[in-house]
Amino acid sequence: QLTMSLNSSTLLNEENAQGPKRNSECLESLELQTPSSFQDNPLQQLQLASQEVLEKAKKSGRSKCPRCNSSRMFYCYTCFVPVETVPTKEIPTVKLPLKIDIIKHPNETDGKSTAVHAKLLAPDDVTIYKYPCIPEYEEKRHEIALIFPGPNSVSVKDIAFHLQKYTKKGVCASDDDCSREPLLKQAKIEPDEEKNPNECISSSRSEGTRLKKIIFIDSTWNQTNKIITDERLQGLLQIELKTRKTCFWRHQKGKPDTYLSTIEAIYYFLVDYHQEILKESYKGQYDNLLFFFSFMYTLIKDAKCCAGKE
Repeated sequence: QLTMSLNSSTLLNEENAQGPKRNSECLESLELQTPSSFQDNPLQQLQLASQEVLEKAKKSGRSKCPRCNSSRMFYCYTCFVPVETVPTKEIPTVKLPLKIDIIKHPNETDGKSTAVHAKLLAPDDVTIYKYPCIPEYEEKRHEIALIFPGPNSVSVKDIAFHLQKYTKKGVCASDDDCSREPLLKQAKIEPDEEKNPNECISSSRSEGTRLKKIIFIDSTWNQTNKIITDERLQGLLQIELKTRKTCFWRHQKGKPDTYLSTIEAIYYFLVDYHQEILKESYKGQYDNLLFFFSFMYTLIKDAKCCAGKE
């Protein structure tokens, strides 16, 4: 596949300069209107918690952030909390199978980013960092992967195989360890020709479940190079996502519709991970990650109709 066809959280579609302002103004005019039905909504199959709390907040208009007192709609994108008209107890909470780090580009506009949705809905499993303030991942690279397209990226279904190679190679705890004979060569001494093939497959899958953390980059495509070339992200297993079309309303001009927003990339990765690695039937466990996204999608769609764009 070409790199352009690979979905990544780095591809946050926010290049349309006129759209956001026009949509925002039209959205405000719809405060007392009811969103259209989900008949034409591609997100209509999601199993979501009741969005009545968002309906009420929309009718009330902008409200204060309980922490910084800024005027916001639905949630504060700097404090990562719902506004006063959206009680936290009425917002669904999603439990994720692994931890997620989101590295946000310093020039990425807070109000346009969907990364905050993940923090709001999965607060115990999501951490947002503003570049260049990011963790050191070297000693944990055998259990961490980065969602980013590239020549060395692998598919979600192949995580188990490639993570197993990372584990066999080991992670150097010190310079002395690095000077030793590679673990892969030492393993030849041990006879394992008679090992059951089924046990090998099972072992490979268990390696995949050893994945503890996934890293996403929250940035426009043109801003990614500064982050992806950071030495702290080198040597990490890179994952590509299956091709899916975005529903994001701030599409990067001139970019394919397979470029996903951050929250979409997180959601689709988890769905693939659940099916391909955990080998479990997906029954909507992570759908509520799109709780805010799907609601805002409908509002923006109606706003565009109001403005005569559709």
